Amino acid sequence: MPRKTSLKQRRSPIPTIIGAGITEQWYFTHLKALRGYRVKIRPRFFGTETAAGLDKKIEEVLRDEGIAICVYDADVSTWNEAERKKIATLQKKYDGNASVLLCDSMPSIEYWFLLHYKHTNRHFGTSKAVIKELRKYLPQYDKTEQFLSNQKWVEDMSGDGRQKSACEYAANTDTSSSSYTKVQGLFPLIEQSRN
Repeated sequence: MPRKTSLKQRRSPIPTIIGAGITEQWYFTHLKALRGYRVKIRPRFFGTETAAGLDKKIEEVLRDEGIAICVYDADVSTWNEAERKKIATLQKKYDGNASVLLCDSMPSIEYWFLLHYKHTNRHFGTSKAVIKELRKYLPQYDKTEQFLSNQKWVEDMSGDGRQKSACEYAANTDTSSSSYTKVQGLFPLIEQSRN
């Protein structure tokens, strides 16, 4: 009698989110809980503010045969020429790599948050300028652990179809304009990974 061979189907790798700071870490932690996304969010993958640091984290994920989603602010490239060159090198290195998705925002992730309330590609020179505008819609917004750790701000911001609307608007905004985001690009990937 022939022996049965069990073929175990291999699940697709779980995307790992890499981010520049606690804002990204809390935002994606809350989205994971609210939407049931199957993504890895580990503190060690956050808090890296340099292109070299982000590259090391991406390589760590790739060594484990994972998918790296890297979310970072691009504003440093406007005042630091060396970092601008490193970011350009990072983008070139992973261009076309299906296991790496780079999602930058200019000037910061708060621009992505603002698009949930207002469709604009107005020039925001700094993250402080975006935060000032964001507070018109989310008055308590603050880049502190106390505020960010409360899930309600993400729940309110992404509810009532606002996240979908922000994705559509961002996808149709020219990234060569002064303010932009590519965060919307990660949602098709993580939507596939729901529990």
